[in-house]
Amino acid sequence: MTILDYVKTILIKVSFDGNLFEKELSKAIGILLTEELKELRRWCYVQFGHIYSEILNKHFIQI
Repeated sequence: MTILDYVKTILIKVSFDGNLFEKELSKAIGILLTEELKELRRWCYVQFGHIYSEILNKHFIQI
């Protein structure tokens, strides 16, 4: 399992709570490489864009 896969698993598990989701997303952004971040961004918007678009925009605007 890659770090990116691990991060995706964690985000799915904490997606029931916006605060936890944001905390884990922030940690993930800090450890992933640029190409992994691009993939994570795409994946997050597909999986969680309808729920957490504000959080995603806040964190991915910098990338």
